[in-house]
Amino acid sequence: MNDTHSAWPHKDLLDVTQLNGEQTRRILDLANGFREINTRPVKKVPTLKGKTVMLFFAENSTRTKTSFDVAAKRLSADTFSLATAGSSINKGESLKDTGLTLEAMNPDIIVIRHQASGAARYLAEKLKCSIINAGDGWHAHPTQALLDCFTLDQFWRGDFKNRELLILGDIAHSRVARSNIHLLHSLGVKLRVCAPRTLLPAGIDDWPVEVYPDLEQAADGADAIMALRLQLERQQAGLLPDLGEYAKRYCLSERHLKLAKPGAKVLHPGPMNRGLEISDEIADGAASLVLDQVAAGVSVRMAILYLLAGRNEDKNAVA
Repeated sequence: MNDTHSAWPHKDLLDVTQLNGEQTRRILDLANGFREINTRPVKKVPTLKGKTVMLFFAENSTRTKTSFDVAAKRLSADTFSLATAGSSINKGESLKDTGLTLEAMNPDIIVIRHQASGAARYLAEKLKCSIINAGDGWHAHPTQALLDCFTLDQFWRGDFKNRELLILGDIAHSRVARSNIHLLHSLGVKLRVCAPRTLLPAGIDDWPVEVYPDLEQAADGADAIMALRLQLERQQAGLLPDLGEYAKRYCLSERHLKLAKPGAKVLHPGPMNRGLEISDEIADGAASLVLDQVAAGVSVRMAILYLLAGRNEDKNAVA
């Protein structure tokens, strides 16, 4: 893969807030190049041969973990996985000691998902190898935001200015929403959010979003709609009185999509609770980009692994 730009300036990818517009564009352009590799009969290049990527997932994951694993292998890197189950974490080992143990095996990159906000940054400050945040608590999910951005970029052809995106669902507890709002706002997208008041975060009035309590009003004229997974434990916490009532008011259906702009697209980070946050007709319909997002995840994560591993070759790169 040819990348003629200067050395990548970041040791880690912890949050989209560390990226400027040029760096975001560089990731998207590289991902577009790697996308072609993923369509070849032989989907493998020797770009990262000899590099080691460790997948440290202290939370359950299907899409993100598998996507990173596939991305690394298609670049010919070696991958090794660590999950909480069966590890020393269950024996009370601290995050610091687990990180130092992994680094002693000389990985080039550690990909971490952890339930504690700030876990990735904590390891990045302790370890010399590169850290990629694959989701930390409610805080951030930078690679998800980048793959969502890449997915939209394919259909909007790089024209983000004055596009209108609605994010629907549990905004308060969503690292996906936080990362997407920051990244897409920085590219010029106008953002709307729609959720019950109990699922909106404190300080939402200071966010670069317009808040709608009514889904029909929120969907009106939108260029794209992103539905979020509703974590069912929110009902147990008393934030949702009744799931049936939630579905009646906030489940994205065909009648809502008809209010959006012609050709509007629908995204969802998965996994989907069909009939609760998104209807079958939308999830499986022509407007759905859900599977495009999954495919984009491999290409985007290939680009990120390439940039960080390549940076490690350059001793003059700035941390």
